[in-house]
Amino acid sequence: MWPFGKNTADRVKDALKEQDMLKDLNLQVQEKGGNVTVTGAIPNEHYVTVVKVVAEGINGVKSVDTSGLIAEAAPVQPAPQDAGPSASDNSFTAAPAGGSTEIPASAGAKAAPAAPDIAAKVKEMEDRSKIAKAVYQAIRNNGELKDNPIDVLQSGKSVILRGVVDNDHEQRLAEKLARAIDGVSGVDISGLRVAEGVKELTKEKDQDSGDTVYTVQSGDTLGSIAQKYFGNAAEYKKIAHFNNISNPDLIKVGQQIRIPG
Repeated sequence: MWPFGKNTADRVKDALKEQDMLKDLNLQVQEKGGNVTVTGAIPNEHYVTVVKVVAEGINGVKSVDTSGLIAEAAPVQPAPQDAGPSASDNSFTAAPAGGSTEIPASAGAKAAPAAPDIAAKVKEMEDRSKIAKAVYQAIRNNGELKDNPIDVLQSGKSVILRGVVDNDHEQRLAEKLARAIDGVSGVDISGLRVAEGVKELTKEKDQDSGDTVYTVQSGDTLGSIAQKYFGNAAEYKKIAHFNNISNPDLIKVGQQIRIPG
């Protein structure tokens, strides 16, 4: 559940999986101090830009390192306009561990989009990402919303706001700011929920993992902490397991507890 228990790396990974071009690539994501590293195999180098564009819309991301993305094949150059029938023979070459395998489009397998198509899609995503980034910046620059955990994702010419705000007013304000950005055709706030005191609950982060953490106060129990974050005191068992707390009744003032997903 975001923002409680969803660290930055997990939210970047979720965002990547929601993109049709990236959802089946099983990319790995690591994060430390807001610096995100994405690794894995991609069909060709055009995908690097797509990965970076998606990751940069996630709250808390300061930089994106894509040097660990390995292109399985070089981008295919566009065929000359006067090419013969062979120009329509679109094939995809992958490089599995045992060697290279050529899979003709006619073999029944789903062929990869031709390079011109990929380039066009990447260009379109870059253009639209500028709109999403403008929405993200407008939210970060707003005095009421700057500390709220809000992600901005792009979906065509629309943007998706995901996260939590303190009240209905802030929810409406976030939507209003997004709609005011030139080029935004629609705003989806179905994933932007209201939870009183969210700024306070999410202000502490583990610098290594990006996990939300809570510092135990006098009078706290794991049950009361679970009630704050999950709205259900019975979730204390999940918190105890996540933090390797063998006796849930023994927590100390000042102890830092990570909040699980």
